[in-house]
Amino acid sequence: MNTKLLTTLLAVHRYGSMAEAARRLNVTHGAVAQQIRALEAELNISLVRRAGKAVHLTQAAHRILDASEKILGDISALPALANTNELRGELNLGSGNTVLAGKIPDILEVLAARYPEIRVSIMSGQSSEFHTQVERGALDAAIALEPSFTPSKTMGWHLLSEEPFVMIASRRHEGTDPHLLLEREPFIRYHRESWAGQQIDSYLRQNNIALRERFELASTEAITRLVDKNLGVAIVSSVWEQWRASTDVISMPLKAPCKPRRFGLIWLRSSPRLQLIEAFLDAAIWVYQRDASG
Repeated sequence: MNTKLLTTLLAVHRYGSMAEAARRLNVTHGAVAQQIRALEAELNISLVRRAGKAVHLTQAAHRILDASEKILGDISALPALANTNELRGELNLGSGNTVLAGKIPDILEVLAARYPEIRVSIMSGQSSEFHTQVERGALDAAIALEPSFTPSKTMGWHLLSEEPFVMIASRRHEGTDPHLLLEREPFIRYHRESWAGQQIDSYLRQNNIALRERFELASTEAITRLVDKNLGVAIVSSVWEQWRASTDVISMPLKAPCKPRRFGLIWLRSSPRLQLIEAFLDAAIWVYQRDASG
């Protein structure tokens, strides 16, 4: 069997349509349809059903998805298995933009020095998306926030860092009570649909703080820049410190307890690329511990 046919089927499943699968695989829509028909003929089953312009996988297709993922994973892992002294292969990872611009370059530098034959592809996104994508096999691993729910036992997790939440404000507000500032000044909110945004929202509700909301953004750097322009105050994680030197912004500890933002690596325990994931994790641990020790 041509494994490209399985790759195409998985792409249709992951990306929800033949058109998007074709775009991701860099082939034509017709080529995707032809490969699905070829796989149907080889397996003698129907894999897709059409409802208008939409295409859905059949129950038979869903039954072979896990096996197809394992077959393709085993094949991609063969080079690493053939030479245990030199890991090689490809990792598909996820990371938020802040980590992508901050820690990831250092982690990849360490990884490349140790294992020059490991190739890495990284997509940016939200932690809430990464857990689903890793569990489905669309990503091998991701640096993500620890979820508020208990993850599936099929998922691995290793804590890399904890970032306490603080309030940031223009230096002109130095010495002012943080809760008074939150009620008096315009509030710049971190994206409330994100897990970090939900933690911040929980803190505000628990402390009965009435806000005058002005902006909502999903970027700690952008929020820090707005605070620097004295357009409001905000609650963010301590990651904002990387922009302290270029701004006139100060931080204040929160007056009430607030759980820190916990970052770690998530992966599927049964992943056929487990050796590669462990190599990346070792490099990530080294970088985070080095930076934490100063």
